[in-house]
Amino acid sequence: MAIGKRKKAAPEKNAVAVPQTGKNTHPFCSLSSYLPRNTADMSLYKSLREAIPIIDAAILKIIRLMGTFEVKCESAKATKELMSFLENVNVNSTRRGIDAFLSTFLEQLLTYGTAVGEMLCDGKSICCLYNADLKAVSLSQDESPLQVTVKADNGFGSFENVPYPELVLFSVLNPEPGQLYGTSVLKGLPFVSDILLKIFNTVGLNWERLGNVRFAVNYKPGNDAVDKAYAKERAMLVAEEWSKTMSDKSGVKDFVCVGDVSIKAIGADNQILDSEVPVREMLEQIVAKLGIPPFLLGLSWSTTERMSLQQADILTSEIDFYRREVTPTIRKICDLWLRLNGYCEDFTIEWNSVTLQDISEIAKSRYYDAQSEKILSEIGGEKNAE
Repeated sequence: MAIGKRKKAAPEKNAVAVPQTGKNTHPFCSLSSYLPRNTADMSLYKSLREAIPIIDAAILKIIRLMGTFEVKCESAKATKELMSFLENVNVNSTRRGIDAFLSTFLEQLLTYGTAVGEMLCDGKSICCLYNADLKAVSLSQDESPLQVTVKADNGFGSFENVPYPELVLFSVLNPEPGQLYGTSVLKGLPFVSDILLKIFNTVGLNWERLGNVRFAVNYKPGNDAVDKAYAKERAMLVAEEWSKTMSDKSGVKDFVCVGDVSIKAIGADNQILDSEVPVREMLEQIVAKLGIPPFLLGLSWSTTERMSLQQADILTSEIDFYRREVTPTIRKICDLWLRLNGYCEDFTIEWNSVTLQDISEIAKSRYYDAQSEKILSEIGGEKNAE
């Protein structure tokens, strides 16, 4: 160090930069790291249904609106026995009936775009229907692009061909060209749902700050030299006493101090952003993707909102589309049962009618139809008389 030169003192820092934490804004971090994929990400879609309750409610609504069906064979005896089988067949380990199997099958199909099941036989007939876990199943094209090979997990980290592929129930929803797996109805919603969760998380944090108030206690020493010398000790004493006063649960206490002391609530002058408009915009995207009228999900965006004829027709067409997707699975189950039980006859599957309109409106339409038929019959009778 050169003689006669003094090292400059480092400037005093009056403010310290606090780094932000690396935590995610909400617990469903998989939605934040979402990237468009061609194959179904099962964990992503499962988190999506858990994170946004309205998505889970919409899928369950679709399943309940599917309704029931009847199978009619050429003979009454075959029809009776087949319907008895469908109503009492064991499903998985705890359920009974074809409706229980189809509800899980359709839920898997809507959520992941692919559903896999299996028919278990005892040599004489079908004894059980089983909904397979997609994580334990692998689909591939080994020999021909028109044939799908189903492989199952052997428990040792690899997949092997199933011994009886003709007993496998397999269905995909809107598969892309060249893809084996189907497309989930939730495709396109992770990005929108991530924004919605950020809004919900921010609202929760703001209310937590307002409900659990933080205070800033400022002590300003006077011009006296003694006050300036003991400013730090007095500020710490004031902070300690204020903390004791606020943490005491026995009742309301007064806080008395000497000197220039000011107490302010942190964030009291901030205004909470209105989240109604952005939340509604995100929910509109979700409802439009799922195809369910808003008021069926508890969203009352209009005081006069009701099921219109156009909405009923659109929802009916959606349900009919899903019915057509699961009908081949039902036909395969019924066809195998008939052949195992010695029946060689054709059958038809008849779904019950989807009624989504008001009963009063249906009664009015029937009344108007009866009136028009009566008028037409009277006109026809007058023309015949002439």
